[in-house]
Amino acid sequence: MKMDGKNNRAVWLSGALALAAVFSLPRMMDLKGNTLAVSNSWFGVFVYGVFWFLCYRSMAEIWQGGAEPDMNMDRKQKRRRNRRRGLMAAGVTACLFSLCIAFGVQLDHTESVDFRDGLMWLSVLVWSVMLTFWVYLGWTCLERCRDRNSTGRMKNAHNRKNGRFWVHLDVWIRKWDGMTGKKRAAALACFFLLCWLPVFLAVYPGFFVYDAQDELVQVQTRQFTTHHPLSHVLLLGGIIQAVHKLTGSYNAGIAVYTVVQMVCMAGIFTYVTAFMKRSGVRRWLRAVSVLYYAFFPVNVMFVLCSAKDGLFSGALLLLLTALTDMAGQPEKFWADRKKTAVFSISALVMMCLRHNGMYAFLVLTPVMLLFYGKGIRRKMGLQLGIVFASYILISSGLAGLLAAEDSENQEMLTVPIQQLARVWNYEEESLTEAQKETLYEILPKEALPYYTAKVSDGVKRWFDNEAFAANPWKYAGLWAEVGIRHPFTYLNAWFMTSYGFWYPDTVIDVYRGNGVFTFTYEDSSFFGYEVEQPGTRESKIPWLDGIYRSMSLEIAQQKVPAVSMLFSPGFLFWVFVFTGGYAYYRKKYEWLLPSAMLLLLWLTVILGPTYLPRYVLILWFALPGAMAVLVNRG
Repeated sequence: MKMDGKNNRAVWLSGALALAAVFSLPRMMDLKGNTLAVSNSWFGVFVYGVFWFLCYRSMAEIWQGGAEPDMNMDRKQKRRRNRRRGLMAAGVTACLFSLCIAFGVQLDHTESVDFRDGLMWLSVLVWSVMLTFWVYLGWTCLERCRDRNSTGRMKNAHNRKNGRFWVHLDVWIRKWDGMTGKKRAAALACFFLLCWLPVFLAVYPGFFVYDAQDELVQVQTRQFTTHHPLSHVLLLGGIIQAVHKLTGSYNAGIAVYTVVQMVCMAGIFTYVTAFMKRSGVRRWLRAVSVLYYAFFPVNVMFVLCSAKDGLFSGALLLLLTALTDMAGQPEKFWADRKKTAVFSISALVMMCLRHNGMYAFLVLTPVMLLFYGKGIRRKMGLQLGIVFASYILISSGLAGLLAAEDSENQEMLTVPIQQLARVWNYEEESLTEAQKETLYEILPKEALPYYTAKVSDGVKRWFDNEAFAANPWKYAGLWAEVGIRHPFTYLNAWFMTSYGFWYPDTVIDVYRGNGVFTFTYEDSSFFGYEVEQPGTRESKIPWLDGIYRSMSLEIAQQKVPAVSMLFSPGFLFWVFVFTGGYAYYRKKYEWLLPSAMLLLLWLTVILGPTYLPRYVLILWFALPGAMAVLVNRG
């Protein structure tokens, strides 16, 4: 690259920005206050050099802009507009990411954000600027790789360099693609089941956990509530009870339910892989996706888990494929009965399995009608109306038929409950006697000391639903009145139950110290692992069972650099943000519709009781789709 005035400026500006970024690095990493770990260390020099190089390359890319000497004025202006567009999107992404990192560091260290910390805000500013350049550089590099791949030059060169392996792999994949669709689907579904079978035997009868006992008890006692979706309660409890009556074994019932879910998930992953093929996703990426679904531990854990999250996320994954297909060619999509059937059934199942799925899809509906309903708005509106009517009929019909109790509000109010409990625990002297009396009407005084910052279960289970239902506006007024005086306490209470969803370095240990049927949570509560009563673990492959126990209840995988991020819901969230920004930068708006659905669902879970991977399992299931957006041609 020829060194001119702009490049000289880029060298010195990037050097200054890199130095400021290294200086503020302790505010962006949880070093427990040990700033010398960066400043007085060879590591600081290495980091500075990397930052300087990346900043320089980013600035040179922006100032040079990829302009060719003989480019006409119209193309130059278009290139400038695209550059401004990309920088704006990268700036928003970088600013939000920097805020989340800075907040997350303090939350991890002290369980609160000091909003008066001037150095924190300065660090956020520095890193926002630097990351804007890096994100933009990442998008431009991806675009260039895509353009090169579309000509085939990179692929041919790669095959020449590593000929034998890639030729054999390509031959096998071509043979696979040459099979009929039904044979390929059956073979792939069987492949998934065979890959999951050893783990199923190792953790036999499956992971019967996360409210599983409560759902089964509802079926056994015929005393139902709407706390859990009744469709899943009947499916889970009905299968287990039916098998138990035939065999006398609860383990057999749990195992049968687990196998049924395995078959359903194998079918879903097979369909998604076929959709990737129809969409032109490259062969190697499809092969990697198959192996990822078959072997990656998080996927396998929830395929074998009785919680509703696996089936819910599977239905949502099907809906995301339908949304992607619809956004690309709306008229063709709505003329195809099979595609609209997948769309409608997956949306209905998703909403029936988790209430927040209904809220997210309800908000997405007007977006679909507004931007993708031109010429087909009547047909789309009718189909969406049928889906929502079916959902209401099923949920209300089951609740009425089973005489299910519907008087719980604490799940919807988990954030306000945590906020009021935090104020009482940290700043009780600021509350008036009248405010305390009102608070004790819905949260007894003896409940408030059970407040823990990372999970609301300890306090919310004491919530008096009858008192709240008698006069909700009275307690809403209390919440607002206290919040006006303690806005930062409210924010910190909310951050502590949600920051694992947006801070990549979080260790999932929200249940630390909580005892369950067979163990007590310690370093990690990444996954529930156990078999709740009346089931019992009967492992057929103990050593493999031990591996999954370690990944569930210890921080084993989080000790491996880079690999640990694949187990981080906060990291995966930012992968999808980066992907959505890239779609916007490339003006591939059809990719933004499924991204909007993911974002809406994510917004519902950050208002939940805590941060656990199961609430955002879809981030793992949909990861191959994000990779396809980033590296695929087109």
